[in-house]
Amino acid sequence: MNKFFNNILNTIAKKYKEDPSQMLIITGIIGWITSAAAQVGCVIFDKEISKDKKSFLIPQEILDAVINVCSFFAITRLCQKTTAKLFSTGKFAPQNVRTFLEKNTDKYCDKIGKLDFNLGEVLQKESPNLLKEYDSCKTFATTLATLGGSIISSNIVTPILRNSVAADIQKAYIENKDNFAQMDKENNNKPTFKASPYYNSYKFNGNLKI
Repeated sequence: MNKFFNNILNTIAKKYKEDPSQMLIITGIIGWITSAAAQVGCVIFDKEISKDKKSFLIPQEILDAVINVCSFFAITRLCQKTTAKLFSTGKFAPQNVRTFLEKNTDKYCDKIGKLDFNLGEVLQKESPNLLKEYDSCKTFATTLATLGGSIISSNIVTPILRNSVAADIQKAYIENKDNFAQMDKENNNKPTFKASPYYNSYKFNGNLKI
């Protein structure tokens, strides 16, 4: 069993050692999905919630999960790709690489900043040593940008989107509150309504924290 897990870890390490930012995005999405599954599970297995309420709450939790995952992926991916592109076009580069470009102004001055320019390919042909420094700096920057994107997504954008959707859902819940109460009575369940809907009582305080 230990050998099996070691093989998995080695495979992951080989695949993402040159691009840890990609692994951060994947693990972040897995975390959101796991959190969403726990949310839905809370509703499904809570015996105090009637089937009628569950039919309302479960789709709501799924919608919430879609917002979380899509927001996280879109923002972190945008930060990662934008930063990587700034490096490949030569807009961002470590000092030694910038010195190299300055010494070869005639060859690369008009190409720096253009979308079709690939600084990594240039360094691979002309200066493998500088390529290592360039790749290291690029990896650090894209990883940092991905972390920043995840913080913005998880703590700013996602809560705003989720609260907006939750407000609409809460309004619909309140409008149908009397109908749910009547259904509970018909099913011999004791109504236990509070000032806030069940939606709020099943929210974890935090999701992905960096």
